[in-house]
Amino acid sequence: MKLPAVLPSLEFNYITILLVTWFYNPSRSEITSLDSGNIDETLNNADVALVNFYADWCRFSQMLHPIFEESSNVVREEFPDLKQVVFARVDCDQHSDIAMRYRISKYPTLKLFRNGMMMKREYRGQRSVSAIADFIRQQKVDPVKEIHDLEELKTLDRSKRHIIGFFEGKDSENYRTFEKVANILRDDGVFLAAHGSLSKPERFSGDNVIYKPPGENSPDMVYLGSLSHFDLIYAWAQDKCVPMVREITFENGEELTEEGLPFLIMFHLKEDTESLEKFQHEVARQLIGEKGTINFLHADCEKFRHPLLHIQKTPADCPVIAIDSFRHMYVFPDFSDLNVPGKLKQFVQDLHSGKLHREFHHGPDPTDVTPGQDNQEEVASNPPESSFQKLAPSETRYTILNRDRDEL
Repeated sequence: MKLPAVLPSLEFNYITILLVTWFYNPSRSEITSLDSGNIDETLNNADVALVNFYADWCRFSQMLHPIFEESSNVVREEFPDLKQVVFARVDCDQHSDIAMRYRISKYPTLKLFRNGMMMKREYRGQRSVSAIADFIRQQKVDPVKEIHDLEELKTLDRSKRHIIGFFEGKDSENYRTFEKVANILRDDGVFLAAHGSLSKPERFSGDNVIYKPPGENSPDMVYLGSLSHFDLIYAWAQDKCVPMVREITFENGEELTEEGLPFLIMFHLKEDTESLEKFQHEVARQLIGEKGTINFLHADCEKFRHPLLHIQKTPADCPVIAIDSFRHMYVFPDFSDLNVPGKLKQFVQDLHSGKLHREFHHGPDPTDVTPGQDNQEEVASNPPESSFQKLAPSETRYTILNRDRDEL
């Protein structure tokens, strides 16, 4: 006769479990599901938005869901205003048009947006609540460092790129535009500003913005456009902050590899700035038209010993120039030929035309043989396989949608 007493207890426990599950269900976190109807408005109205592009069938996406949701809860306690920080997600199977719009090539992909503009650098850090929350906190730090004494400008780290603004006040439209640009380019340059009477000596004709390039003796460059015109000042600042020849590191290697462009890379000793400047000069002089078809990079040869060994070189051989097509590596024959007009450009064009790959399989083109020269002993070259392809997004961390690349 004790059975009736047991049943209510079981019923009570069942209801309790349901209530606990309901209250602690991660789906109650404030994550906005994006679709074609709300994505633009949501992202445009957020200072910072972190968007999870996922697929339900992807096991890495499934593993990230509870972490992403709990990260949202933690960040929401610090930034309750939805205009400050938004956590959002896109089901790429349901909204393939959005996935195509943002060129999603792996799941999950965490992309960062500022005021509706997608940042080039996505989140690639540790997939933990603390790491994601810390990342968002970093994004909310003021991107503009305030100058309290103009003497500070004499002690800047001249190895970095500085954009410096001089404004009458923080409440001006000019400064708000400057701040917006700084927010977008915070990872590429250092932004500083002086205001009021402190900035007056530098505001002889109104608010003023200058660029201090790397190098102790490099002259300042003055922005001459409208300070309230976002597109103009953003294009100018981006051109100054993002060098044509970028440094590759183990921290940004995955990002650069995922851009999908082959590498033209110079390996050099860290202290050999002279060779780097020569390379930068020749890239700007000979290859400006190739921008967007190949990535121009330089690397510390001590840190990247393995790729050097891959092409049978050591730091003692540096500087060394090579192309990594993500299938093979090809070595520029002689660094001393860098100044020969058109030599570096021809090396890159031989990549695009397929000549480097063709000679890999079949030996030198007949057109490259001197008339009367016996070509019977010519054999195919044997360039090593790609070394930097190993830095690409890993299948132990992502579901890769398409890893096939055309040979170059």
